[in-house]
Amino acid sequence: MGPRLGIFAWKNKSYPFSRYDMDLGKNYYPQKPLVQPDEWQNIINYFIATSPDTLNDQKEGQAGIKTGLPLFAVEAPAEASLNPATSLVKITEDALAGVVTSDAIKQSLYRFDSDLKVVDSLKNRGPIVDIEINKSDWLTCDIGILNPNNGKYGSGRKLSLGQNRKLKQDSTPLFQELQRPVQITSQDLNNDGKTDYLVCEFGFLTGALSWMENKGNGRFDRRVLRPLPGAVKSYINDYNGDGLPDFWVLFSQGEEGVFLYTNKGQGRFEEKKVLGFPAVYGSSFFELVDYNKDGSLDIVYTSGDNADYSTILKPYHGVYIFLNDGKNNFRQSFFFHINGCFKAIARDYDNDNDIDIAAISFFADYKNHPEEGFVYLENTGNNKFAPYTFPEAQQGRWLTMDAGDINADGKIDLILGNFSIGPAMMKSKYDWHKGPPFLVLKNTGKKDSK
Repeated sequence: MGPRLGIFAWKNKSYPFSRYDMDLGKNYYPQKPLVQPDEWQNIINYFIATSPDTLNDQKEGQAGIKTGLPLFAVEAPAEASLNPATSLVKITEDALAGVVTSDAIKQSLYRFDSDLKVVDSLKNRGPIVDIEINKSDWLTCDIGILNPNNGKYGSGRKLSLGQNRKLKQDSTPLFQELQRPVQITSQDLNNDGKTDYLVCEFGFLTGALSWMENKGNGRFDRRVLRPLPGAVKSYINDYNGDGLPDFWVLFSQGEEGVFLYTNKGQGRFEEKKVLGFPAVYGSSFFELVDYNKDGSLDIVYTSGDNADYSTILKPYHGVYIFLNDGKNNFRQSFFFHINGCFKAIARDYDNDNDIDIAAISFFADYKNHPEEGFVYLENTGNNKFAPYTFPEAQQGRWLTMDAGDINADGKIDLILGNFSIGPAMMKSKYDWHKGPPFLVLKNTGKKDSK
């Protein structure tokens, strides 16, 4: 807060800031303090007086996580990889049954078959963090520089899959100079017959939610919808049935929350905040799913990004379910505490006509609760879930996850990506650097624990 008000140090202690970052511009911070010294001290006193001395333990009364995973068999790729930095995992289905992964340090994309054998690889310009696959046409999201920065080094680039099933990268990016993009989604957003792209430019201190309007002949105009950082995940659907694509977006920096953008036609969108969270929550992911089968999309949400300034264990990290009243007003109906929860995928994994949840953590309590790294929440009815994990989950630090049918047997499998480097409050007794680049959880269809 201090630097935003032109105060960069107080009582011989400097505040974190990026005052000399050339990518920010000279007018990002005030040229002189906006408050007087006594006013700033009053602000400090207020926060100290109203802040709790300790945070409550949300695990009290919560079911313990059982080791022994029902339904899934664990598989790892045969090829070892020292210091894996898996920034993307994607299950490919149908004729391309298998998985695609990306390593941020090696800056390479890998394609595996359903037996987890490498069948192709491709060197990239930067770390790939998201990919959209449409048969033989692929769209990659290159974040540019993985670590926090305010530069415009990201890009969207197309790949093609030839008749020999080998990947080929277009020499020219579709568009570039993006601020740490984390997701690019193709859609004709203005109904002019041309494919546009919705871009989550996560950024750092600056960023944006934008869409690239296709003007034809390879030209795009960047339209900024929200000129703030933190756009981390989006979904496009026509929620009101008017024939125009709308979208839902999670922001996770500063003003955290889920925002609904209603398409008003002719490239115009109306913004509504449907959920809001404090800036310390560390919003990390969300999904839209009809959890209670009433015909309205509910929200499964995770908070757990713990890499910023308040790196303590937080009782509000975990998996949430928010129910939709049918008018896009949401109320919380479920919470399961997982320190550092980074992603949750809600599916009917056991095919019993209710929604289960698979969750990963990138900032787990590795000292006291290492089992938080992966948690499978089996729906047992009446809004109750039984939590499970498996021993091999401690072999990696799971940054990314995907769900899909990896072997075309009609059952939903999972893949977890190990990003073994990066900030951590506490170390695991396992050496993640020697762990597998990813693990696959093959769905056996059998509910007995393994």
